[in-house]
Amino acid sequence: MLVPIRGKLRRGLGLVLLFVLALGLGIGNPVWANNKTEIFWDSWGVPHIFAANETKLMEAFGWAQAQGHGDLLLTLYGEARGKGAEYWGIDYLDNDQYVHTMNIPRRSAVWLDAQTPAMRRDLESFAQGINNYFQQHPDFSQPSLRQVLPITAQDVVAHVQRLLLFEFVTSPQAIASLAGQIPASNVPIASNAWAIAPKQSESGHGLLLINPHLPWGGRFRLTEAQLVAPGLDLTGAAFVGTPVPAMGFNNNLGWSLTVNYPHNVGKYALTLTEGGYEWDGEVKSFNRHSHQINILQGNGSYQTLQWETLASAAGIVVAQRGGKAYTLQIPGLERSGAISQFLQMGKAKNLEQFEAAWQEQQIPMFNVLYGDRQGNIFYLYNTLTPVREGSWQDWDRLQPINRSADLNSDYYSYEQLPKLTNPHSGWLQNSNDPPWTSTFPPELEAADYPPNLAAPDLSFAPALLRTQRSIKLLENTPPLTFEQFKQKALNSQMELGDRIVPLLVSAAKALANPIGIEAAEVLQAWDKEANPDSRGAVLFMLWALTIGADKVLGGTWDPSDPLHSPSGMADINKFMAVLEGVAAQVKFLYDDLAVSWGEVVQMQAGNFTAPANGAPSNLGSFRVLTLGTIANQRFQALAGDSYLSLVEFADRPRAQSLLVYGNASQPDSPHNGDQLSLYSQNQLRPVWRSPREIKAHLERMETL
Repeated sequence: MLVPIRGKLRRGLGLVLLFVLALGLGIGNPVWANNKTEIFWDSWGVPHIFAANETKLMEAFGWAQAQGHGDLLLTLYGEARGKGAEYWGIDYLDNDQYVHTMNIPRRSAVWLDAQTPAMRRDLESFAQGINNYFQQHPDFSQPSLRQVLPITAQDVVAHVQRLLLFEFVTSPQAIASLAGQIPASNVPIASNAWAIAPKQSESGHGLLLINPHLPWGGRFRLTEAQLVAPGLDLTGAAFVGTPVPAMGFNNNLGWSLTVNYPHNVGKYALTLTEGGYEWDGEVKSFNRHSHQINILQGNGSYQTLQWETLASAAGIVVAQRGGKAYTLQIPGLERSGAISQFLQMGKAKNLEQFEAAWQEQQIPMFNVLYGDRQGNIFYLYNTLTPVREGSWQDWDRLQPINRSADLNSDYYSYEQLPKLTNPHSGWLQNSNDPPWTSTFPPELEAADYPPNLAAPDLSFAPALLRTQRSIKLLENTPPLTFEQFKQKALNSQMELGDRIVPLLVSAAKALANPIGIEAAEVLQAWDKEANPDSRGAVLFMLWALTIGADKVLGGTWDPSDPLHSPSGMADINKFMAVLEGVAAQVKFLYDDLAVSWGEVVQMQAGNFTAPANGAPSNLGSFRVLTLGTIANQRFQALAGDSYLSLVEFADRPRAQSLLVYGNASQPDSPHNGDQLSLYSQNQLRPVWRSPREIKAHLERMETL
């Protein structure tokens, strides 16, 4: 008799909990009981969506994204179709040619057909939610954007494919560089992430930092939400236009992603010959595909552009010159399950289930940092890299190829990838560095893994000084309170400043030039940080950028002193002359050699502006802003810290977060830029997840 009674007791308790949830939110009946879908918008414009099932949840998330990002959504889907020039004119032609050359529209149809019935329903529901919103709000967006409607599940898949494979894995800039059209560019895509074990936390609970650095608009824009349905209670940040958060946490665990650089795109040079290209001792013909784009003209008419793309056994042809055809072989073209994998991660309840999601290997790149309520922390260097000869460095270069034996469609298995669970240090970090410094002292060795998976050592880190700063912030620290963890995550101290300013000051004073001495006094008083009131940061940044931040330090990275090398000034005489010249310029432009950082460097989102807090990554700031110049000799943040979320895995996780540019991109939304001032003031906002918290900070409520 005990088993049936317990079963009834569990069911009874479940109904009581549902009633309490409903009562706490102020709704008359439980969501699951009345089959309604509720969206509770909090005072920061974050939607908390409660639905009776996953399909309804996806529909509501589409509806919510349309409200916050309608104009951007329609633009992104139009671009992913390769019809931007048809809808909006010639400014979109380059995008459309890229989308069609990479075969995104055709492949997205194949990917959609490959989804499970449940995932397809989710995608169709997400698209329908977007359509429903626009149907019920016919004046919400401009007619030129509304012509993209209706949105389909294939549009969603095409957008995800474009973002994942053709912006992260490769990009238009990388392809243009390979084709010899432009030099290699430094696209501002980076991230920080930390995972702290309970033994390094004063509360005895694990801690997680989620901190992507991305451009502040377009296809990299993030949106925050809480998604709740039976089997799912996930809070995190999704890329606008995608139906599942890419980073976040549930009641049991959380994860962050950072960009890695696996060099898993094959870059090949084929030898052209009459009738095709040399392959396996014969002449092989290219596969030819015709494309057509209609281009909207100023008078409302259209011009039609027709062109042909070529595909080879070694991938897509992106350029021809000098008797060679240059091709790309992109990993993951046949892997259609990325959205499903993200959803599986969000539903995971423990490390075993979380790893099971990654074992599917549907996502072609990214470092993964993880923490959970059981006290585990975990790092994974994830990549879809073909099994092949050569080193990691080799595969960043063009490879001559003329035979099928040099191609391999098999990827390294999940078991062969670098990963680390619960290191002795009690912490994990990644700041886009190779796997071997995921903790310190290192516990992973490059020699234990295939040489073409990852960079061999820290000298290849794209932001060496930021990585060194990250490790220094965590190593040899006593157990952290949540507040100490937050202050470390918000640290803007420049590693380059720490390393070079004492040398600059002593050299400037020795030269006894008045402007040099004045500059030395400003730098000596500087706190080495990039807070709004930091004085000396502007002078130092302009000096370092005039020289080239990567050329300031002397020598090279030394594996025997991994956290403090290189050091010294590369050319003291030249650099002192530059300091004096820059100091004179700063004084002329701003009337104050000690002008504050926030007066010169600003942030803008929507109708909000604020003094900046953070600095460029190559100056060694853990807190990152990528800057561009604006009027009046000022600088403005274009990219960098996007979403910050600090999670403590208590019995029910608590968190503080910030979506720096706000949780809406619609021009007239009050939440477009409303979190900017918090970032400027070194603050985060609490994440409200329980019914009581949401009700206490409710802005409005919708029932779908």
